[in-house]
Amino acid sequence: MTIRLLNRCSSLPSFFFKRLTNTQSSINLANEMKSLNDKKQFKKTLAILDQHGTTNITTLSNFAIIQALKACAHMRDLQRGKTIQNLIAFRTKNDMYVSSALIHMYVECADITSARSLLDSAINKTPSMIINHMASKGYIKNKQANKAIDLFNEIQNPNDIHIIILLNACAQLKTKEALDIVKKLSNRIPKSFFSNPRILTSLLDALMKCGDVAHAESLFSNAKEKDLPSYGAMMKGYAGNNLPKQAIELFNKIPDPNDVHMIMLLNACAQLKTKQALDIVKNISKRIPKSFFSNPHILTSLLDALMKCGDVAHAESLFSSAKEKVLSSYGAMMKGYLDNNLSQKAIDLFYKIENPDDIHMIILLNACAQLKTKEALDLVKKISNRIPKSFFLNPRLLTSLLDALMKCGDVAHAESLFSSSAGKVLPMYGAMMKGYVDNNLSQKAIDLFNEIENSDDVNISILFNACAQLKTKEALDLVKKISKQSPKSYFSNPHVLTSLLDALMKCGDVAHAELLFSSSVEKVLSSYGAMMKGINHLNIDDK
Repeated sequence: MTIRLLNRCSSLPSFFFKRLTNTQSSINLANEMKSLNDKKQFKKTLAILDQHGTTNITTLSNFAIIQALKACAHMRDLQRGKTIQNLIAFRTKNDMYVSSALIHMYVECADITSARSLLDSAINKTPSMIINHMASKGYIKNKQANKAIDLFNEIQNPNDIHIIILLNACAQLKTKEALDIVKKLSNRIPKSFFSNPRILTSLLDALMKCGDVAHAESLFSNAKEKDLPSYGAMMKGYAGNNLPKQAIELFNKIPDPNDVHMIMLLNACAQLKTKQALDIVKNISKRIPKSFFSNPHILTSLLDALMKCGDVAHAESLFSSAKEKVLSSYGAMMKGYLDNNLSQKAIDLFYKIENPDDIHMIILLNACAQLKTKEALDLVKKISNRIPKSFFLNPRLLTSLLDALMKCGDVAHAESLFSSSAGKVLPMYGAMMKGYVDNNLSQKAIDLFNEIENSDDVNISILFNACAQLKTKEALDLVKKISKQSPKSYFSNPHVLTSLLDALMKCGDVAHAELLFSSSVEKVLSSYGAMMKGINHLNIDDK
């Protein structure tokens, strides 16, 4: 029998054995690529693809193609991903898994248009596929939550995963309309879905993010089984709604808090900035399990809390004794020095960082802006010349650079940098306007404001400050005009109201300022100060 079988095999054509060998080779290649992806060695995965050759990519199995696309997604290598798609276009129409990997790649590379186009043309697409790829990985990740909600409405029978994604979209929006969706959903959701604890956590998170603390508290207190993530959602929600005391009180009710809850507790203490909060932080630092320090976020949050509560010495001692210092812990110390008006210490610490990132660069620039010295200006100029060009993709860094130049008095350099910038964002306009006001160039601030297409409350507040500095009839007319055109919601910001009152008083329109002040619902100390300062300035002693 064996001899007969061997004879039969020997009669098979040679191309059969060649194909068998190629198939085995392709399987081995795909498995090797998967192994590298599992180890997060995505560059090596793509190196294997390069060795195989793009011209031979059609000989690879679908599984190998999927692994290559996964590597492209993690590397954010959009161009290579597109090249792969062009070479295996026929497979995307017939294999849902290849299509899925392509969509995931486009989503991770923030090319939502291509992802949507691929979905629309896919033969094997389903509403479930749309939600899982476009909503969770695409629209939500790329801050397009409204589109995720629209896609949810295409599903006839949504499951618990789709519900979670919808809640995450609403949490991202943080609007009244989003809150209405969350409330409606919480009333209609099948009770069986609550067997998935992630549903409750996502619901609590959405309610808190949309500002309905009372509803979240009611839902949480009525929940029969509270897991650790639901406690975390509530604590984070309290912090997000400026209720740090409630977050601390809830922490004390958690049976076995983990390192995540510990971080939230420290963040709540940092938000309070009181002696009582500092006592809690010190107590935690003594009792915290050593195993928790394997989480670098713990040390960073502990340093941040100590600094925010004003105990610089304790923070320095803890930082110097830490065996492994990560970039975020350096950032917490530098930021802490700034908060405690110790800018030079922040600068000195910056020089000890081996590979500072754009965050540290921003803090360094803020430290220079705080110093306002010639030495600080020299450092800012040095940074602006040596800084990696890739860092300028971060608009916050460019904003901090403009602010530092202005604070140190180099208006010309700031103007040159601003005018040569390709993508100007609102904070950059704000930094320039504030810089003009600080350097007694109010008219330039007003001229720049007129170039902004959609100004926000911060820009308007700075405009009022510029007008207050000018004290002219034209400035008063502009203040009245802008205050009428601005959305009423802007005046819920106490800084905007205070700046408006100050501008009206400085420009001599006491009656308007008094009327606005008396009609304001919430009067803060700064608004009282603006009125009192204005009255003193005008020498109206009988008020």
